[in-house]
Amino acid sequence: MSLNIDQIRGLFPVLHQEVHGKPLIYFDNAATTQKPKAVLDSLLNYYEKDNSNIHRGAHALADRATRFYESTREAVRDFINAREAAEIIFTKGTTESINLVAQTFGRKFIGKDDELIISTMEHHSNIVPWQMLCEEKGAVLKVIPINDSGEIIYEEFEKLLSPKTKLVSIVHASNALGTINPVKKIIQAAHAVGARVLVDGAQSTSHLEIDVQDLDCDFLAFSAHKLYGPTGLGVLYGKREVLEAMPPFLGGGEMIREVTFEKTTYNDIPFKFEAGTPNIGDVIAFGESLKFIKSLGKKAIKDHEDELLSYANELLLPIKGFIPVGTAAEKVSVLSFNINGMHPFDVGQMLDAKGIAVRTGHHCTQPLMQRFGIEGTVRASFSVYNSKSEIEKLAEGVSQLARIKNK
Repeated sequence: MSLNIDQIRGLFPVLHQEVHGKPLIYFDNAATTQKPKAVLDSLLNYYEKDNSNIHRGAHALADRATRFYESTREAVRDFINAREAAEIIFTKGTTESINLVAQTFGRKFIGKDDELIISTMEHHSNIVPWQMLCEEKGAVLKVIPINDSGEIIYEEFEKLLSPKTKLVSIVHASNALGTINPVKKIIQAAHAVGARVLVDGAQSTSHLEIDVQDLDCDFLAFSAHKLYGPTGLGVLYGKREVLEAMPPFLGGGEMIREVTFEKTTYNDIPFKFEAGTPNIGDVIAFGESLKFIKSLGKKAIKDHEDELLSYANELLLPIKGFIPVGTAAEKVSVLSFNINGMHPFDVGQMLDAKGIAVRTGHHCTQPLMQRFGIEGTVRASFSVYNSKSEIEKLAEGVSQLARIKNK
């Protein structure tokens, strides 16, 4: 399927503006994607017509809001091919999803001298919760090394596995490098020693087909705002048998079945993990994001983004002074780089002056930057609404900066 990029761009109001007198070129999609008008309209429609708390109301507005909210849960189930909607928990984002697992599964099933495994390329959100858990429990955190291309050294991962391994928490696609990790293979190896596996899908869900049953992961965490949806909304998928064995995360409304001063009994999943009034409007609007993705097709989106990444490499790699960071054979559409002799922040500001929005810094992956011996990178990340002409503008801007610094 060939996508009409001009038509797709027309669905995103934010793209049609100037920055510093130049047409906006938005290459910060790994941080957050822009939102199609259908998502914005859905959010406004909820507050104008259906605003009500859900699940507990008997009136028409509450009924409509509940139906729309739960229809998004079903859409998420379909999106990742979970067995049932009850395995889909709404959170504030990938970070909260990972913390939920650390604070519930971790506290119940991780003990002294147990081992957890992560990789060198993890986002801080998939490092810090496990460090906190290990400090509390006396468990051991082990780290899979990577090679100079930014790929996991799988043989070293195998050496880390042991009967003491209780959890492997691994990023599917690196936010800083774009590297796609062999998560299915990792999951199979971890399960062979009796370990559970959490997959950080914050980046992969927007680029790759995800089938949690095929992967056989125990948990998958991701965020709506990287899927053309609202910010402040995430998903935790978990296998039913694992979720049912975990204690609640937060206490309060919705997660209870009955409360007395003597004892509280907890609700069924997923509600056991959704205490308090949820982010109703944004959940409903997220349903429109998933419809947008489905209308285009994941394969067509990935093919377009892969083409953009290939074109960017073709134009940028020959530039004198251009230094790519992360050259894995399998990548999503993320291009991290530096310009010889220039600080990433300076490069970002100079590109911004040309209307080109990129991300600079360590991308919440400081240990990864330390592995490469650098302070940070410039990161250009591409989405379905980006075009080859925008890639050409990026290459032109980088070339100008590199010429100035590397005469």
